[in-house]
This record gives sequence, structure tokens and C-alpha cells, in this order.
Amino acid sequence: MLCVVFLCTPLTVRGEEILPRHMTPATVKSIQRGLDYLAKQQTAGGSFQTTQDGSTYPVSMTSLAGIAFLANGNTPSRGPYADQVRKATEYVLSQAQENGLIAAGSENGRPMYGHGFSLLFLSSVFGMETDAKVRARIAKVVKDGIQLTSSGQSNLGGWIYTPGGGDEGSVTVTQMQGLRAAHDAGFTVPKSTIQNAIKYLELCQTPEGGIRYSYHSGNDTRLPISAAAITCLYSAGEYESPLAEECMKYVYEQFKKQKTNFQSGHSFYLNLYASQAFYQAGDEYWNAYFPGLRDSLIKSQAADGSWNGDGVGPVFGTSVALIVMQLPYKYLPIYQR
Repeated sequence: MLCVVFLCTPLTVRGEEILPRHMTPATVKSIQRGLDYLAKQQTAGGSFQTTQDGSTYPVSMTSLAGIAFLANGNTPSRGPYADQVRKATEYVLSQAQENGLIAAGSENGRPMYGHGFSLLFLSSVFGMETDAKVRARIAKVVKDGIQLTSSGQSNLGGWIYTPGGGDEGSVTVTQMQGLRAAHDAGFTVPKSTIQNAIKYLELCQTPEGGIRYSYHSGNDTRLPISAAAITCLYSAGEYESPLAEECMKYVYEQFKKQKTNFQSGHSFYLNLYASQAFYQAGDEYWNAYFPGLRDSLIKSQAADGSWNGDGVGPVFGTSVALIVMQLPYKYLPIYQR
């Protein structure tokens, strides 16, 4: 099982870097400030527990920060933030439990978020890691993590905050992306697990075309979960499924109504997934969406380079903003078209 990730380097003409479309010098500067901020927050042990969100959700925040560094083209052995990637990898690996759950303690009673994000992070790192011993450790943790996710799926096909405790949309999409990244890295993921998760999203569709919070929560369409569902359906190869098309129609209509980047109580979470959905859907959607969001993020960045996302905290907000802004770099398979 060998997964090789080819990292591209920016093209240059006469010594000047050619940026991807919509990536401006101001965007590059903003990204650099954000990465520098994150690097300063990492502890000697590799986690990001210097802030409230980091201490409350240590595995979630470390994995998201790690993904932000990977999205910049860094690996455990290459790039200006290689040390941060390597230490984050070590920390997440150290939190793998005997039953396969990757979480530090209770993670505020919601360990499955960290589990899903860590599967995404570790699976992405796996193809970049050159140390055979570390690769073997990652492989074991990912394999055990896949088993934990599969066994923790509800009878309806979804997941909730704790393994086997029920189901709701936001945790379900987190597990689906983690599983897809593992599949992309060459790991075996039970086909039935993915099929049942897709069925769960279908069960949760509302008359508006989007997705509700959970199967038992009525017909209150949740825009962030609807956007997240699109990315998961695309990751599962369901590009032209009726559910994916109807969800995209709903999410894009909501975007056009606001005539700017999405604003809501969960705007960072929403844009994390909406950006992936629009990017993967093609230029028509991406060209309409990204420039406005890019400019809004640059404008709202704090003096220290951070973003306080959704009130969760600066590690979460900064990591999400950086992941979104760096999608055009195309470094991670899970985010590519």
C-alpha cells in the first residue's frame, strides 16, 4: 500500500511567481500571517492547547491546524512549516486509543469531531511521510480509526458526538471526509459504510432540497450541513446524484440571496464546506464565490494574523480560513477537483 503525493511548486516567469487564479499578493501575505500565527500557538508537544479552543478540542484543533499547514505545501520533511506538521502528526498519533478512537479525553463530550478530522489529517500526511517507521504507525492508527468509525455508525447510517450514540449531520460529514481521505491514501474503507452514510443524508433531506440537523429534528434546513453534504457526496463520487444537485441548488440560491460571502452564526464552518463544494463544482460557482470571501477574510484578519472563527476560537478560525484561502494551491487530494 503506497500512496505518493506529488507536491507542485508555484510557476515562475523571470523570477516572479505566477499565482493561481484569484490568488493575489494580498492573499499570499494574509496566508503567511495566518500560518505564522498558528506556528506560534503550537506547544512543544505538538498540540495547540494555548487557546481555549485548543484546550477544549485538542485533537480537533491540532488536526485542523495540521491540515492548514499541509494545504500550503508543507510535509513532515519539506517546507518552512515541516516541523509544525511533524509535531502535529506525533501528537495526534499519541492520542490514538486502544479501541481506535483518536481523541484526547472527552474533547468536551464530542470526540468524534476530533476523530474525523484526525483521520483526514493523518491520511493526508501518510502519502507525504518518508520515514518507514512513522508510516507504519500512521497506517495502524488510520486502520484502527476506520474500524472505529465503521462500528460506531448508527442503524440509520449516521454518526453523532460519541461512537454509536446516534446520528446527526455535522458529525456524519466529518466522518465521511475522514473516510474518503483514508480511501484516497490507499486504505480499505468498507463500501457499505459509505453507502449507508449516503442513505442517511438522503433521509435527512428537507423539502427545500437541503439537509436537516438530524433525521429526528424535523424539516429545519441547516445551510452549513447542506454545504457539507455536497462535499461528502462529491467525495463519494455522487457528482450527479439528485441529492447532490438539489443540495447545490439550495446552497447556491442562499449564496446569491446574500450577494456576498455567507454570514451566519456558523459562517466559518459553513464556508469551510461551501468553499469545497463550489470549488469542486467548477469555475461558474467558484468565480462567483471566492473573490468576495477572500476579500472579507483579509479584511477581518486580526492584527496578530488570526481569525476568531464562529466564537469557537482563534485556532479553529485561523485554520479554517487558511484551508479555504489555499484551495487554489491544490496540494491536498481531498480538496482537488
